[in-house]
Amino acid sequence: MSTRIVECVPNFSEGRNQEIIDAISNAGRGIDGARVLGVEPDGDYNRTVLTIAGDPAAVSLAAFEVIKASLEHIDMRVQEGEHPRIGAVDVCPFVPLEGVTMEECAVMARELAIRVSNELGIPTFLYGAAATAPDRELLSDLRKGQYEGFRKRLEDGGPHLPDFGPKEWNETVERFGAVVIGARQILVAYNVNVDEKDAKAARIAGSLVRSTGRLLKQDDGRRTRIPGMLPMVQGMGLPLEAHGISQVSMNLRDVNTTPMHIAYEAVKSIVNDHGVDTYGSELVGLVPLSAMIEAGKWYANEGCEDETELVNAAIKGLGLDALGPFIANERIIEWALKEEIE
Repeated sequence: MSTRIVECVPNFSEGRNQEIIDAISNAGRGIDGARVLGVEPDGDYNRTVLTIAGDPAAVSLAAFEVIKASLEHIDMRVQEGEHPRIGAVDVCPFVPLEGVTMEECAVMARELAIRVSNELGIPTFLYGAAATAPDRELLSDLRKGQYEGFRKRLEDGGPHLPDFGPKEWNETVERFGAVVIGARQILVAYNVNVDEKDAKAARIAGSLVRSTGRLLKQDDGRRTRIPGMLPMVQGMGLPLEAHGISQVSMNLRDVNTTPMHIAYEAVKSIVNDHGVDTYGSELVGLVPLSAMIEAGKWYANEGCEDETELVNAAIKGLGLDALGPFIANERIIEWALKEEIE
């Protein structure tokens, strides 16, 4: 493995059909210098999170092949799921891990966005550190209205037109939608399970913990916003029908600012106030070792410094195995890379 390591996390809009999931995931394999470390489908979200890591050029090629395969296998005209999305590949971020700067990842994002638009005819957006303007940095802003509202956005001339590729509705756009490509720090996609079916308490918790908080509206049209509890957090509550529970789905945009255990305990305290309990939590994709250790320090006995014990304490304290086994060697980035090398 090269000492220059980049992570890429394409999220594609299929989480139910295993043949399609395999076809798209396998498109990222077999490229010298890049490794697929994780494939995590979610049937309720109808979305799969793919984690690729390795040499920057090889990872970029793997990401292109994944987007190309998604165009071949996913038809957004019939796709549906709980998670917001704007295209067959909703988002494709590059993350610097070792020996690579954020600026280099931003250049990689731009180059991939141009290639995808030129060779595949897909509209592409740039976000995060690769954004072309401050008001285009957030993924949530660029995919507002989702796939269903994208045609009208193009026809109305905005807001937020694609950076590259077609800006009019055509057969390719109708089938694929658009993809948001960018560069960011390690983001931890983290969901807290709530033991209720209707997501009532989960939605309340989501609106309270997310950084943007709640939007208040007066009858005369005036608006103001109450800030949320947790910095650098995006969140929403939604039902998880396959398990008969709900979730507060969060993106911890800076896990050093808001660690996992803070997010978990904040949600737990809110839903407890509404007579509901949590049912563990889950990670989507891979997580840095430092984030697990930080959470483990809260749940382990005071003074514990053993890396493995801290990871195990985090798994138990956060309930990361509530919905299924949590295999640390496959889910922690550094450990997964070590396993691949060995």
